[in-house]
Amino acid sequence: MNIEELERVTSQVRRDIVRMVHGASSGHPGGSLGCTDFLVALYFNIMNRKDSFDADGRNEDIFFLSNGHISPVWYSILARAGYFDVHELSTFRKIDSRLQGHPATEEGLPGIRVASGSLGQGLSVACGAAQTKKLNSESDLVYILMGDGEIEEGQVWEAAMYAAHHKIDNLIATIDVNGQQIDGPTEEVMSLGNLRAKWEAFGWHVIESEGNDMASIVSVLEEAKKLTGNGKPIMNLMHTEMGYGVDFMVGTHKWHGIAPNDEQLASALSQLEETLGDY
Repeated sequence: MNIEELERVTSQVRRDIVRMVHGASSGHPGGSLGCTDFLVALYFNIMNRKDSFDADGRNEDIFFLSNGHISPVWYSILARAGYFDVHELSTFRKIDSRLQGHPATEEGLPGIRVASGSLGQGLSVACGAAQTKKLNSESDLVYILMGDGEIEEGQVWEAAMYAAHHKIDNLIATIDVNGQQIDGPTEEVMSLGNLRAKWEAFGWHVIESEGNDMASIVSVLEEAKKLTGNGKPIMNLMHTEMGYGVDFMVGTHKWHGIAPNDEQLASALSQLEETLGDY
């Protein structure tokens, strides 16, 4: 897809997000809205992926969502990419739904390879998957998304050391740097310091992108692909605004994990063009 087509998908996915969270009266709209451009670019432009899903992911690029609480955006992407019927989005967080609040595997939802949402574990999983591809002599890549609040978890830094030491250079990681987490701004909860310097010190090749600019995201991810195979894992520091696309949700941790009411939903939808048809 070209940039205009990607942006049309993005608008629809943001509509899906606010409708899903409203319908369940729970969920995490803020980070989902902020990461929409990235995941649309990844699934509809960047990744080499198969039309049908198998958990092994042989001979295709694969993606892991580490900050699993932003499941609304991922579910919408998977549905809009054809992994399951978009009408299933209406079951989000409902009893017996395959669309749990955090992605899970026991329900067999296509597109999900590992349960996530217990923060800090995803990079370790991605390292293992990337090494497996190397052992299988596959040329495909592994992508992972983490949150900036999530990297307060110690396991992230163990995995960061591991990836650099083992030269896992078929791995492209992205951190959603929105400066917000559930309890407030990251600078107040636990300052992250100079992230670029930290990841470079840990032996990663670091690039940066504007996560709410589709052209920037596509360009930087294409650059990241060209950097693979050079002995270092790749880190994309992606600067976004939590709640992007909905004016009253932008830039505040208050919309990390609450649902809009009827009036707020109507306001949000009025700002987001319906481009592919609501579910």
